[in-house]
Amino acid sequence: MTNPTPHKVPNKILITGGAGFIGSNLCDYFLEKKYEVVCLDNLATGHLRNIEALQDNPSFRFIEGDIRNLQDCHDAVSGCDFVLHQAALGSVPRSINDPITSNDVNVSGFLNMLVASRDAGVKRFVYAASSSTYGDSESLPKVEDKIGKPLSPYAITKYVNELYADIFSKTYGMQTIGLRYFNVFGRKQDPNGAYAAVIPKFVMQLMKHESPVINGDGSFSRDFTYIDNVIQMNELAMLSDNPDALNTVYNTAFGERTSLVELIAKLKEYLAAFDPGIANVEVVYGPNRAGDVPHSLASIEKAKEKLGYRPQFSFDEGLKQAVDWYWKNLK
Repeated sequence: MTNPTPHKVPNKILITGGAGFIGSNLCDYFLEKKYEVVCLDNLATGHLRNIEALQDNPSFRFIEGDIRNLQDCHDAVSGCDFVLHQAALGSVPRSINDPITSNDVNVSGFLNMLVASRDAGVKRFVYAASSSTYGDSESLPKVEDKIGKPLSPYAITKYVNELYADIFSKTYGMQTIGLRYFNVFGRKQDPNGAYAAVIPKFVMQLMKHESPVINGDGSFSRDFTYIDNVIQMNELAMLSDNPDALNTVYNTAFGERTSLVELIAKLKEYLAAFDPGIANVEVVYGPNRAGDVPHSLASIEKAKEKLGYRPQFSFDEGLKQAVDWYWKNLK
């Protein structure tokens, strides 16, 4: 009598946008946890350098492809148990300058990934949602079931993602979880380009003794969230066995806010430990940016209750780690 076929342990993950900032950190983490990882990226905003150290790992496979191509999505998700969908065109200003491309990638590409994941029978589809979904809602902290009207094309695309995920859960029985990221920062975040995030951009300017430009008077505040907290949320969302935790969205944040003036002060303090001259770099104030939300602060109670989320890194702890990484890698 032959032995029965052993039950397959779900251990293969597709990470879309896996050569990007958040995606490559997820690739690193899950390979260390002995998962098989497939990375799909068209390298529009991701970089091969982010996954260069992984290329010789037999558990890692890189596919250069585009989520706007349904066949690429089918090829990448084949045989995978989970999808961590990070691929998107970020940036509010980029979406204002070119709403069509942002919509093509973030909406049509997202729908392609949902269809391919449905057809492949993946166990769970976890996707990057966005705090921009809160739009013009002025209530603080932001609670998942209270949103306003979107303030940018980017925000519209990320809200449409949530609507599509909800419909696929209800119509096709898929397990989906959306993670509304709040201003994620940390190692591997690209400081270059017209749409660089504020922390790496300011770090690079300060390291060159260039004056960083704050949009507005610096009072706008953000719930800056260190990358390792985001990795924890992805893992919890992927593996949670709580049926009440599924088919919904969660704020992915630390739960405190920091103004841009406070951010600059901290960056100057931490960077001055490497180069004392940075403490004297002047700051320039410019006009407010179109589509910017004045204040962002997440309630993380839902994630704590349903997923067991316990963020490991405060803003200060994460910023120190990020500054250290930038100094060592980008100086």
